[in-house]
Amino acid sequence: MEKELDLSGIRDDSLCLEREVILTQLLSLFRNLIGLGILAAICAITAGGCSTQAKSISQADVTVNESPVQPLPSDNGISEPSDTEEQDDEAVLDPFATSEAEEVEEYDPLESYNVLVFEFNYKLDHYVIKPVATGYNFVVPDLVQQGIKNVIQNVRVVPRLFNNVFQAKFKGAGIELTRFLVNSTVGIAGFFDPAKGWLNLETPPEDTGQTLGVYGTPPGPYLVMPFLGSFTLRDGVGYVADLFLDPFNWLVLPIIQINDAPILVRDNTSIAIGQFAYRSVEMVNFRSLNLERFQGVEEGTVDLYGAVRNAYLQSRAKAIKE
Repeated sequence: MEKELDLSGIRDDSLCLEREVILTQLLSLFRNLIGLGILAAICAITAGGCSTQAKSISQADVTVNESPVQPLPSDNGISEPSDTEEQDDEAVLDPFATSEAEEVEEYDPLESYNVLVFEFNYKLDHYVIKPVATGYNFVVPDLVQQGIKNVIQNVRVVPRLFNNVFQAKFKGAGIELTRFLVNSTVGIAGFFDPAKGWLNLETPPEDTGQTLGVYGTPPGPYLVMPFLGSFTLRDGVGYVADLFLDPFNWLVLPIIQINDAPILVRDNTSIAIGQFAYRSVEMVNFRSLNLERFQGVEEGTVDLYGAVRNAYLQSRAKAIKE
C-alpha cells in the first residue's frame, strides 16, 4: 500500500512538470514567431515588394465600414490587440458619414485568402463575440464599460508616447504624459478621463505603423489575420513592434523575455490565463460599446469585405497625415 501511494505521488509530480514544460515551450514558440514575423516583414518591405501594381479607389466610390471583428485599437483586429486600439468611439469609422473623398491604394494580391479569413472572422463575431457582447452589455453598465476602455487606454500609454517622440510630435508626447499622470491619479487608475473632461487634453493616438508611414515606408499588401482583423504589411510590423514597446508585455504578464527584467507574474500558467482574460475582456468590451453602430453597418453595406478594406486603408492614411 505504501509503495502504491509513493508511485501515485511521483506520477502527479511528473504530470505537473510536463505541463510546465509544455507551457514554457508554447510561450517560447510564441516569442520566436514574433521575432520571425518581424524579420520576414522587414525583409519584404526593404526588398521593394510593396510597390507592385495597386488600384486607386475613392472613398466616394464605395460604402465604407468598420469590421465587426476589428481591434480596438489600432484598427488592426479584435484583440489588441495593437496599441492603436485606443481610438475614441467617435473615431470608429462610420460608413454613412460624409467626408472628403481621398484616393488610397488598395493593393490586395492575397484577396482570395483575405476573403476566407474575413468570412471566418465575421462568423466568429456573429456566432460568438456578438452574443457574448450582447449579454455583457445587458449586465455591465455603460459607465463601467467606458471605464474599462479608459483603463486599457491609460495602461497602453508607453507605445503612444514613444511614437509621438519618434515622429517629433513633442506636443503630443507631452499631452500623452500629462493625460497619464492626471488620469492615473485623479481619474482613479485611469477609470475616469478628467484630462479630457476637465482639461480638454486630447491628441491622436500614434503607433509604430504610423511612424513607419511618416518616414516613407510603403503600406505593402493588405492582409486580414484570423482573430486580429485588418492590417497592411507595414502595420503588421508596427503591431508587433508596439507589443515590444508595451511594458505590460514584459513586466506584468510577460510574453516577451528580457533578461534580468523585474517581472510581476512568473508562473507560465498565470501568464497565459491573464493574457487571455485581458484580451478577451478588451475585445468583448469594445464590441459591446459598438453593438448598434456595427449593426447598422452590416445591414446597410452590400460588399462588406471591400467596404472594410477601404475603410481601414482610409483611416490609416488619415492617421499618418494627422
